[in-house]
Amino acid sequence: MQKDLNPGCLDWDEVDPARHPFDPESAAETVRSLGPAHRMPARPDVPYSNPLLHEWDSGLARPWADAMSYALTEEYGAWAAGWRWAHDEGDYDGGPVGSWCCVLHSFTTPEETLDRVVDGLCEWRDWLERLAELFEAYPLDLADVADQRILWECAARNLIHQAYDRTGSGSGWYGHCHQVLTWFLSHWHVDPDVAQELVDEAIDGRFKSWTGPDRVLVDDIAERLALSLRPDDAVRPPAAEAVPDHLRSWLGVRAATPWEDAPDGGGDGPVVPARDGAAEYIRAFDRTVSTARGEGLLTALELVRADAARGATLDFELLRGWQQHVLGTPGPPSFRTLPAFAKKGRERYGIGPDTRELLDACLAESTRDADRPLPLTARAARVFLDVCFFHPFDDGNARAAFLAAVFVLAREGVALDGVILLRCISHTADNPQSGVILARYVDIHITETRRRAASTPA
Repeated sequence: MQKDLNPGCLDWDEVDPARHPFDPESAAETVRSLGPAHRMPARPDVPYSNPLLHEWDSGLARPWADAMSYALTEEYGAWAAGWRWAHDEGDYDGGPVGSWCCVLHSFTTPEETLDRVVDGLCEWRDWLERLAELFEAYPLDLADVADQRILWECAARNLIHQAYDRTGSGSGWYGHCHQVLTWFLSHWHVDPDVAQELVDEAIDGRFKSWTGPDRVLVDDIAERLALSLRPDDAVRPPAAEAVPDHLRSWLGVRAATPWEDAPDGGGDGPVVPARDGAAEYIRAFDRTVSTARGEGLLTALELVRADAARGATLDFELLRGWQQHVLGTPGPPSFRTLPAFAKKGRERYGIGPDTRELLDACLAESTRDADRPLPLTARAARVFLDVCFFHPFDDGNARAAFLAAVFVLAREGVALDGVILLRCISHTADNPQSGVILARYVDIHITETRRRAASTPA
């Protein structure tokens, strides 16, 4: 899927300043050298109440901010995604950054906007470095936790105060506080999964938005957390057995998903949008990241629609023809020959002599079948996830999945005026709800496209 740009998902290894060098003195020059700095959508000169401004915000400015996040993480590492994690109800809820609010309020002139990007990046980095110092304030050792509980408790108490002070204890501030406590435990070698559980249990849902916790609550949470720690909570060595095959997991989920119950997108028949949502998103995000990336994907989109118009059969051969343009390779890329990994290595997709043949069989099921009718939303969602979890290419599989879903819709006369739910949300191979959720997202886009097309003057 598209690179996860939500800073709330970052773990300590990804943000630890000791692992990721950063020169604040060169940040302004670096930010201005990135692709998004040269492709900034002009802000309409209209009042806040004007619908044109809000269309610009959702259709151009937010994808631009996502593209800047993408470019920054490519340049500096995943940690840089936090540059826009603003206080209160910003682009992400309850963050520690005050230099950036949200696209609607912080995106003004190009120079002012880029200055805010730099300020947000440096402010976020300062906070990470401050946290690293706070984590090291006490010489902790998990092996001696029984003798050091008062130190662990003091550290946790201080971090809670620091987190709600830094976030302003506004909307959703407790999410980052939870993350900070988890990072603290991870820094001192508590297994990350165990750390998540211990922090969950200690907080127990007792923090609230717009409210700083009282002293009694902070003391109780810090004490609970310290008392819950055990020496055997340390990072565990990798299991001897191989990482599970998540392609096999997906095939099990796929077979068990009640695809026939998916919503129908508002009925059969063509859907002609008031605007080309797929192309507009590519221009707003992908071409902002890189001209070559955007132009390649737009070329592939044209081929997708031409192939759909002629009623082509969806198979790997068709996919690789599009993928040549997605990746800008001299010829159509081959099917991968080794196991593939995604989601920071958490998912592994196996490979066997029949993997490509099995993918073709799955893709063939995207065609309407009168004997086994399934809603179009289900077939588009299923083919999207098939491509994601078969992971046929060495690169660009999320874009390939998106194009495959667009093809399935276009083959039955359906185009969308928005695609953000198909481009920006990640799914896991072993989640029994992945197919159901994505089918709902497709339904939302189809239904909204129908509604807006009907309300747009001819």
